[in-house]
Amino acid sequence: MVLYKKIKIDGLDIFFREAGHPGNPPIILLHGFPSSSHMFRDLIPLLEDRFHVIAPDYPGFGNSSMPAAQDYPYTFENLSLVMEKLIAKLGISRYILYVHDYGGPVGFRLAVRNPHRILGFVIQNAVADVRGLGQPFDLFKALWADRNPATEAAFSELVTFDFTKKQYLTGVCQPYLISPDGYSMDQFFLDRPGNSEIQLELGYDYRKNVEEYPAWKQYLRTYQPPALIAWGKNDFIFTLEGAYAFSRELHHIETCFLCGGHFVLEEQSRHVSELIKSFFGRK
Repeated sequence: MVLYKKIKIDGLDIFFREAGHPGNPPIILLHGFPSSSHMFRDLIPLLEDRFHVIAPDYPGFGNSSMPAAQDYPYTFENLSLVMEKLIAKLGISRYILYVHDYGGPVGFRLAVRNPHRILGFVIQNAVADVRGLGQPFDLFKALWADRNPATEAAFSELVTFDFTKKQYLTGVCQPYLISPDGYSMDQFFLDRPGNSEIQLELGYDYRKNVEEYPAWKQYLRTYQPPALIAWGKNDFIFTLEGAYAFSRELHHIETCFLCGGHFVLEEQSRHVSELIKSFFGRK
């Protein structure tokens, strides 16, 4: 049974999905761009027999509050602080982190601030190495180098329906398993008035994630969290080099390249659930 809840954090309503017995090991599912906890809709029921599953929506995403960009500082640091407060309010002291895309910068910040609370990672197409940034990041890099009307307009391509759909369909191995619900739901939230400005602010702030890569690698080398890399091997946004990079830092790691693209859970949720249960069942 999946429960749909909201909790007040710093005056914001933060939505999250919850499943599984609270006595089981907690796993926090951190979604990517431009999605929400909806991306885990198929995975959550497959994990609830063994884990206490929490899948939140960040401010500005999904069913959480969406204050205007001029009223709320949309940074990855702030998103991570909200997630940290949510986890604390739920009384969860130690947990596994599942990170995808934007969930990587959020999750690694949680880990660096609270290294002894992290039981391990599941990393699905999220990076801590600049070599993992694929071609779409050219638009980010242009924005970082010179934020002006032209680079902002170019960046806006990333919030269009065509690009959202491309993220779901590029590199898929079983196209008939890809429900239009995923990209349609994401675009519904992206198209809300003011959301493109929010995504622009986060896109510009992403440069600070790249600056933090050395610190995140140092955390991985020092604390050696067990890590399962469950990677959509045909992703055009984050490269295979981004997946390989974790093996250079970690000893307790299992890397699985799955047939699929950026949103590989759309066709591989059952496989990923089995990998998670097997990997953490051995730890």
